[in-house]
Amino acid sequence: MASTVTIHYCTQCRWMLRSAWMAQELLSTFDGDISELTLKPGTGGVFEVWVDESRVWSRKEMDGFPDIVTLKQRVRDVIAPDRSLGHADKPG
Repeated sequence: MASTVTIHYCTQCRWMLRSAWMAQELLSTFDGDISELTLKPGTGGVFEVWVDESRVWSRKEMDGFPDIVTLKQRVRDVIAPDRSLGHADKPG
């Protein structure tokens, strides 16, 4: 069953381009595993990524933005935990 992803971002902070880039990266990586990806504008410094009903990232709680590898790993852990991300899973 394909999952839905929501990226809730702050328009006041002008984080739309960052959110759109992350959305493109997730859609490319998880082709067929994501049935819908929504960019949800908000205010107040919000940047959260949700997969189905699970929040996988919160800028406020995690003190910043994820790098794309970390975000892909967190999304993968919800939608396809047994899937390899190739080089992204290898220790740095």
